Amino acid sequence: MTNGIYILANDVVFDHLVALLNSLEVNGAKDIPVCIIPYDDRLGKVRVEIAIRPNVTLFDNTDSIDFWEDFAIQVWISHTKAQKIWQAKGWESVRCLGMHRKFCCFDGPFDKFIYFDADTLLMGSLDYIYQKLDDFDLVANDFQYKSDPNYVFDLSSDKLPHIFNIDQLQSRIFCAGWFASKQSILNRNNSAKLSEKLTSGESEILSLRGTDQPLFNYLVARSNISFYNFAYAQPEQVTGNHWSSQFDVIDYVLYDKGRRLTYLHYMSISSVKFTQLCAGEDVDVPYRDLFLHYRYLKSPEMRPKLVIPNLLVRVGRNLNVWVIQKVDNVKFKLRNLINR
Repeated sequence: MTNGIYILANDVVFDHLVALLNSLEVNGAKDIPVCIIPYDDRLGKVRVEIAIRPNVTLFDNTDSIDFWEDFAIQVWISHTKAQKIWQAKGWESVRCLGMHRKFCCFDGPFDKFIYFDADTLLMGSLDYIYQKLDDFDLVANDFQYKSDPNYVFDLSSDKLPHIFNIDQLQSRIFCAGWFASKQSILNRNNSAKLSEKLTSGESEILSLRGTDQPLFNYLVARSNISFYNFAYAQPEQVTGNHWSSQFDVIDYVLYDKGRRLTYLHYMSISSVKFTQLCAGEDVDVPYRDLFLHYRYLKSPEMRPKLVIPNLLVRVGRNLNVWVIQKVDNVKFKLRNLINR
């Protein structure tokens, strides 16, 4: 039985990817094979990096990629509220389609696997996660269930209580950016049944505050996949993992009240900031030195000396953001007038 790791990435998150791969090597996952699922076709830097790492491969099952993208498209096109709002904003019919490619991990070569969003760093051993997969089909270790459930499900939907027990549902909510599961737990057979339910009206219960995360949570809950969340079952024994928490840094490893983290997730921080940081800009990101340590672990001579961008650059960026917001607001108002 083969254990493995999947990472969703492209050149946009290249700095994140290198940092994650380096953290895997030195923090307990050196001998675990890694497969990178392409977010899209921007893979020039990624391919070069894969070529110098013998245990890293690129997921190239185009049938799987096409299947899960089509699956996501059909689901979100059937979400009437989403289509109305996204069309008014001038967005694509499916937001962040590439994020749904993470479902390809169920078609990959690993019998047991752990999935990482690229904006993650490994801090500790994964053995206990793989072991838990002997008893459950999907394993998480996060506190997403403590957040507003509207980030995952639309609680205003009249259909929601007819599909799920609301009181029990929150205990099964998890972050789609890091999870463990097994090959074929989601497959062509059960996904077809789930797609039929979703496109027949159940898609309206999916929150619009995310894309892959609401859909993934629905798939797990609706299919009654056996599920275990360490953070829910053992809240006093596990650590945090979100960048917003205050952790102690000891020898480039994070600790939460003396307990070593399993991973750190930089979710919701734009990859642009990390690109600017690695280009030498003095950008304020959480655990900056920790990230730079892992990013340049194998090439310390390339670690940049940080410089504060000059006033002209800072003003230009702020002005650019302001202009984009104003233009988007005008476009939104025009579309509303046209659609009346």
